[in-house]
Amino acid sequence: MRVSVYAAATEGRWKLWISVFPAVDWLWWSGREECGWNSNKSDGLVMLSSGMPLGWGVKLREKMEYSYAMQKWTAADWRACIIDILKREIRAEETARGQRMEEWAWELFDVRDMGDGRAGWSERDAGGSSDEEELRIDTPCFMQELSRNADRLAALLSGRSLLQPEVEALLEEQAEGTGISWRAAAQLAHLQGRLKLEAAVGHESASGGGGDVSGTGSIRWKAVRAALRLPPLLWRGAVRRRADARCLRCGSAATGRTPCAACGLLCCAYCEACLALGRSRSCALLIRSAASPAVRCTAAGTSPTAAARRWGLSAAQAGAAGAALGFLAARGRRAAGRGPERFLLWAVTGAGKTEITFPLLDAVLAAGGRALVAMPRRDVVLELAPRMARAFPAETLAVLYGGSPDRWIPGRITIATTHQLMRFHQAFDLVIIDELDAFPYHNDPMLAFAAGQACKPDGAFIFLSATPPRQLQRQASFGRLPHAKVPVRFHGHPLPVPQHLTMNPVHLCIKKGRLPRAFIEALRGSLAREAQVFLFVSRIAHIEPIRGVLRRTYPEISIEGTSSEDPFRAGKVTAFREREIRILITTTILERGVTVPRSDVYILDADSSLFDEASLVQMAGRAGRSQEDPAGTVLFLSPRWTSSQRKAIAQIRTMNAIARRQGYLKGRK
Repeated sequence: MRVSVYAAATEGRWKLWISVFPAVDWLWWSGREECGWNSNKSDGLVMLSSGMPLGWGVKLREKMEYSYAMQKWTAADWRACIIDILKREIRAEETARGQRMEEWAWELFDVRDMGDGRAGWSERDAGGSSDEEELRIDTPCFMQELSRNADRLAALLSGRSLLQPEVEALLEEQAEGTGISWRAAAQLAHLQGRLKLEAAVGHESASGGGGDVSGTGSIRWKAVRAALRLPPLLWRGAVRRRADARCLRCGSAATGRTPCAACGLLCCAYCEACLALGRSRSCALLIRSAASPAVRCTAAGTSPTAAARRWGLSAAQAGAAGAALGFLAARGRRAAGRGPERFLLWAVTGAGKTEITFPLLDAVLAAGGRALVAMPRRDVVLELAPRMARAFPAETLAVLYGGSPDRWIPGRITIATTHQLMRFHQAFDLVIIDELDAFPYHNDPMLAFAAGQACKPDGAFIFLSATPPRQLQRQASFGRLPHAKVPVRFHGHPLPVPQHLTMNPVHLCIKKGRLPRAFIEALRGSLAREAQVFLFVSRIAHIEPIRGVLRRTYPEISIEGTSSEDPFRAGKVTAFREREIRILITTTILERGVTVPRSDVYILDADSSLFDEASLVQMAGRAGRSQEDPAGTVLFLSPRWTSSQRKAIAQIRTMNAIARRQGYLKGRK
């Protein structure tokens, strides 16, 4: 889109503004008493362009250096300054067009000449755009109606970061019949400092990066990571070279430039990384709300005893919740300006991490704040939502995923897949990232950036993981990261320690058409004790051949296979839980978030490079999760004994040792 760009002076101080409805700006700076919007009349107004591409206008706003000397600038002075700031864009456009700027660009820099070389802005330049509905500005009720519309729009966009089509969809659904003129209302809210008008793809100096509240700061990509103190592995894969344009929604480098009918340029930058959420380009309007300060939680009710009594937590759960609550209460006493504070909740698989977060959510809600719980996958979000609704029946809950009907609900508690975080901006006082090391959050700088944008600059992050990245483990061990460990499951029994069984690679077993006797005997023992069997393989191609071999061996047993490519995966998992399927052959797609009582775990080709330490720990964590069968059997089957297997077993043994030392275990292993 194209926008108007003008400079306004108050008390001799100049500032550049972009406008999607100049008539509102004219009223704002007029100082007319009937407006009641702004008590300070402008000392000077200069219209720089009535139709500049949005991306260019935003760059001008951020790059312009202001001085008192501008009071005496002529139209030629302003034009020369604009051309100097936009010289890279102009040069790229000249190359694409094969024309000098004089032949095509003067209408973009139509600085108003008021005579005698003076630059300015007259009321005749303040009309709305031709496609905008006509507003009767001279009517007595206009200002009051527009103020109400601006209030409504600012409330609807609170904590949001939305492209123009998304704003229009939101208004169509939530403000139907109000007669709201969103352009005029958005411009007034922008002048009031409640909304920020940005180009969706901006330059590295554009506003909107990690923790900027004013809308005039700079995106400093290293500073975003430093503010969140996220481990480098979460940013691996980011573009290393200096990019001239980045997406403000996902942080990715603009991948190309194309001709654009909306702004008229031949070199309009766009982002492909978040294309599924709507086209983000340098002339696309991105509207963001301004952030309010994060709430401060009190220290009341932070004792483990109080948490255990109210939420039914075990001693280990209550201790971790108490430590996290103490962190939230102490956060207000720490130095400001460092970005969101972080806390790691390191809890073994099956420890009941969700229940531990209930006291934290309650503390933030009691202080009047908003909380976000980000999950790796849609099915996990849908599984958590009813549990959260039962725990907080009086609160508004928004459940967000691709195609969710709740996408415009302003929930006090929001449960969302990580990709949905790109539609929020400094909205939440508390952001809980579950399964920090899981796909798709793991190794995705785009999602790490989105998480940083969703949290208020002085808010807090809680990271949940049974297998946190090594970088976070080191930070916690050296005292640089506040954390709490939950080394035992809710039922108080030790984690099953995996055993290693030597076995030929799976592809050789498939070629021979039979499985080793030791494996068959172990499997027979699991079936004899009526256990459900997770059989993990490293490759999707191995599922059906292994299933065929097992069905010949156990024709009376229901055996199925599933993977990320299986459209019936959800139904098979349900049938597995209900014991209609006894052996489920699967990939790491089921290594997390699946709890099946009385389960044993067999990991074939455990020496595969696709199975790292975290994956092995997570897969082993499917066993022994129920109170009735807390032990379970876990077997690593492979011809080699690898470092990943040793580290996984060592991690499990260490957690059991900590739990035993702290007196949390009911039994011994």
